[in-house]
Amino acid sequence: MRIAFVHDWLTGMRGGEKVLEALVSLWPDADVFTLVHARGSVSPAIEARRIRTSAIQRLPAATRVYRHYLPLFPAAIEMLDLDAYDLVISSSHCAAKAAVVPGRARHVCYCHSPMRYAWDQFAEYFGAERVGRAAEAAYRPVMAWLARWDAGTAPRVHRFLANSAFVASRIRRFYGRAASVVYPPVDTEFFQPGGEPAGDHLLVVSALVPYKRIDLAIAGCRAAGVPLRVAGDGPDQKRLERLAGPGVTFLGRLTDEQVRDEYRRARGVILPGAEDFGIVPVEAQACGRPVVALARGGALETVIDGQTGVLFERASAEALAEAVGRLASLRADAALLRAAAERFSKARFLERMRAAVDEALAAPLEERW
Repeated sequence: MRIAFVHDWLTGMRGGEKVLEALVSLWPDADVFTLVHARGSVSPAIEARRIRTSAIQRLPAATRVYRHYLPLFPAAIEMLDLDAYDLVISSSHCAAKAAVVPGRARHVCYCHSPMRYAWDQFAEYFGAERVGRAAEAAYRPVMAWLARWDAGTAPRVHRFLANSAFVASRIRRFYGRAASVVYPPVDTEFFQPGGEPAGDHLLVVSALVPYKRIDLAIAGCRAAGVPLRVAGDGPDQKRLERLAGPGVTFLGRLTDEQVRDEYRRARGVILPGAEDFGIVPVEAQACGRPVVALARGGALETVIDGQTGVLFERASAEALAEAVGRLASLRADAALLRAAAERFSKARFLERMRAAVDEALAAPLEERW
């Protein structure tokens, strides 16, 4: 049986790429298809696979400004040649789930989220305050078209797997499809406590994009009078640097070892936005550090309020600052934090993923669920 993975783009090792890395370990002979590949940007386990890219790879500066080619993604993903494959596993938060597979093949989609900016997060990406009124007006019909395309291509998938119950509800809402929850893998063997004493600062580990709400973390820490360190990079960095005061340190993109060290040295980790799952809170807990998180999305599945962290209800600087104050009185037990993280171990992911794919292969070819 020939197997192919389809992933939106390979330009860095973020949560979605860590899922792909785990999938590659399950099916090491599979080929990888993607819209754009920046060579050397992902782990050796992925780089060692045969990676095939779309026509977008040949466009000017594609590996740096691929997001600017968003309207071309539908055509590019549909042009990928998957005719030789019997099983296609897409890892999708944008266009990968719309890959066209041959009639004899099964298509299992591990969905990180339906396309956020085309559905319910347009303002966070393309609102007037972000891009200006003229650009907002231009983007609105494009995103409406993308949403129709996104929903219309959902029947191409035989089985949806969601990375959280929150995303499963979004799949039901936007695609009208059920999805089984398979939590993404967290390397709890790598992310472990190191024995360092906790510092006085808090930490954010994130891509610097609007919906992550790093601006809220900056404002909340300023209100609480607590230093903040920000690990990650992205298109929102310059705007965030303008917002930040002297108490905020931008660290840029770090290696996994450096991120682990940052977890171990922080008093706690902030998750300021609504995440579909949010792998960072689990990595932090695996390192013995509690989490301050907005009580939305995946955080409700990964953070136990009052035990492994503190949840805050309103996305405001005042609410976040109040949560930071509560964190100071939280007696987070290292064993409890580790046990909470182990629920999302890589071994559990691989076991559940293998079982879900086997079920899809055993089901009638015409069945969609």
